[in-house]
Amino acid sequence: MEELEKKLGYHFENPALLENALTHSSYANENKAKGLQSNERLEFLGDSVLGMVVADYLYRTHPGLPEGDLTRTRAALVCESSLAEVAQQLQLGFFLKLGRGEDAGGGRTRPSIVADAVEAVLAAVYLDGGIGSARKIIRRFILDRESEKGTSRDFKTTLQELVQRESGQVLSYRLTGSEGPDHAKTFSVEVDLNGAPIGQGRGHSKKEAEQMAAKAGIQKLQQ
Repeated sequence: MEELEKKLGYHFENPALLENALTHSSYANENKAKGLQSNERLEFLGDSVLGMVVADYLYRTHPGLPEGDLTRTRAALVCESSLAEVAQQLQLGFFLKLGRGEDAGGGRTRPSIVADAVEAVLAAVYLDGGIGSARKIIRRFILDRESEKGTSRDFKTTLQELVQRESGQVLSYRLTGSEGPDHAKTFSVEVDLNGAPIGQGRGHSKKEAEQMAAKAGIQKLQQ
C-alpha cells in the first residue's frame, strides 16, 4: 500500500479506508467470513466528491462558459474512460482485491472496475484527509492533465463537426441497454450515421455513454 500512497502523493492516517477502496465486491463475496465490505459505498461517495470538485473548478476557471458546455465538459472529465486513464497511470489494477473469477477474467484491466476503484480511492482520501486532500489529487491526475491536453473532451461536438463537412449527414444516438443497481447503473449507447452504426459506448449516465459512443465514432471515421 505504501507504493500506491507514493503514487498518489498522499499518506493515509487510516489505512483501512484505502484497503476498503481496493476491495471489489467479487472479493468481498468470496470472503464473507471475514466480514469485508466492498468498495461500492466509497465509489458512491467518490462519484459525488469528484463531480463537485470538477464542477467547482470549471465554474471558477471558465467564467464565460455557458451551463450546457460546463455540463458536457464535466461529464467528459469524470467519464469512465478518463478515470480508467487515471487508474492506468496509478497502476491501480495491480493493487485491487478481486475474486478469483473476476481476476481470471481480466478484471484488473477492465475499465469499469478500475474507474470505479478510482472513485472509491478519492472517497477514501476525502474521508481520511478532507476535501482539500481529495481536491489536490483530482487536480493533479485529472484537471491538470486535461489542461495540458488543451481539450474539453467533448466528443459529441467533435463528431458533429466532423460529419458536417459533408451536407446531408444525420447523426443519432440510441440507448441499447442498461445494467446494474439504480445507484450504479451502466448505460450502453450506439451512435448512427445516416442510420448505420459507427460507434458504441458505455457510461454511468446516458450522457457519458453518448460521449464514449461519439469517441468510438470519431475513431472509426478517422481510420
